Amino acid sequence: MTSNSTRTTLDKEAVSHHFTTAMRRRTPTALWTALMDIPVLLAEHRRQSSLLTTARAEFANLLAAARAAIHAHEDGEPDPLSYLRDEVAAHNPLEGGGR
Repeated sequence: MTSNSTRTTLDKEAVSHHFTTAMRRRTPTALWTALMDIPVLLAEHRRQSSLLTTARAEFANLLAAARAAIHAHEDGEPDPLSYLRDEVAAHNPLEGGGR
């Protein structure tokens, strides 16, 4: 999986089980097992934060392009949809931006 993947490889059920076991048993092994989940949880948090930041930026850019297209239409520009076409093409360059 790439860092941009929206699917997680985190086993939330296992993490929850480790934590529950550590709280119940309070043995060194159980506590250590639960502690070992922290780096994985932090990495997943960073990955999801990055994805959220990217999604917010893409949304803001698409919204700005939509607003620019509306204003261009109101101003009588000859091709008001060019703003959206440009942004959509930049949004997904692997598809070439065409239809």
